[in-house]
Amino acid sequence: MRADRIFAYGATAGLIGDLLLGDPRRGHPVAAFGQAAAGVESRLWRDHRGWGALHALVCAGGAVGAAALAARAVRNRPAAAVALTAAATWSVIGGTSLGREARAIGGALAAGDIEVARERLPHLCGRDPQSLDGQQIARAVVESVAENTSDAVVGALVWGALGGVPGLVGFRAVNTLDAMVGHRSPRHRRYGWASARLDDLAGWPGARLTAVLAVAAGGRPREAVRAWRADAGKHPSPNAGPVEASFAGALGVRLGGTLAYGGRVEHRPVLNGENGRDVRVTDIERAVRLSRRVSVLALGVCAAARLASGRRGRA
Repeated sequence: MRADRIFAYGATAGLIGDLLLGDPRRGHPVAAFGQAAAGVESRLWRDHRGWGALHALVCAGGAVGAAALAARAVRNRPAAAVALTAAATWSVIGGTSLGREARAIGGALAAGDIEVARERLPHLCGRDPQSLDGQQIARAVVESVAENTSDAVVGALVWGALGGVPGLVGFRAVNTLDAMVGHRSPRHRRYGWASARLDDLAGWPGARLTAVLAVAAGGRPREAVRAWRADAGKHPSPNAGPVEASFAGALGVRLGGTLAYGGRVEHRPVLNGENGRDVRVTDIERAVRLSRRVSVLALGVCAAARLASGRRGRA
């Protein structure tokens, strides 16, 4: 079986597995990678960019190398190759768990239990929940759903289409490293610089595809394009900007503004401020549904692109 079909079949099976089952409940490979990366950090940490770059190289390079060896071991066994691709896709994609967490917070807000919503918010994002009211929590949830649609689903599919199982695993490794050390805490301001920049590069294509698909699937294409063009560049993240702006336009809401994150306060520009309204609790469900549609479309685009590439290669 050709490599393009292996990816198409395996990625489809993996996404279906995520839709039906969510993340593996025990022995999650991403959690195991995180533990290994933390161990590497405990030995390499210095307040220096060079040591942080070595940390990124060891961790991400090791994950890609292991995935490449696994893929090589099954390259002459099509069924095993499809199964490996499906398992890797299921392991690195987190769309269903993302939706479950968002809906759980939305349910708590709808029931008027803001303390439960505050307790659950750190499962979804790094905001400081104690300073947030119900509307601000709902906004944080919608922003996290938008950003993680790219980080937890679309970006992985893009790199899977480009690089097979090593691409899937490599993207998730880089994204996990950014979450662990890529923030601007005093400990990681220099040490995490390389991981943060690597994540910016790896996330670039997936973020743009996510934004395009949000425009196509959101039901408000003109508004989504307008918000993307007007406001994406104002966001401090080169990848979260297009995604959050397009989601804001597609949902007809305002995102961005002041937030507390990692012990510091950030005053971010408002996205879709002229045409959107404040986020409501009901918008959480709308964002989850949009995320699901974008994820399914992303699978179709990535699988079709890989199949078309394979046909061109044989021509």
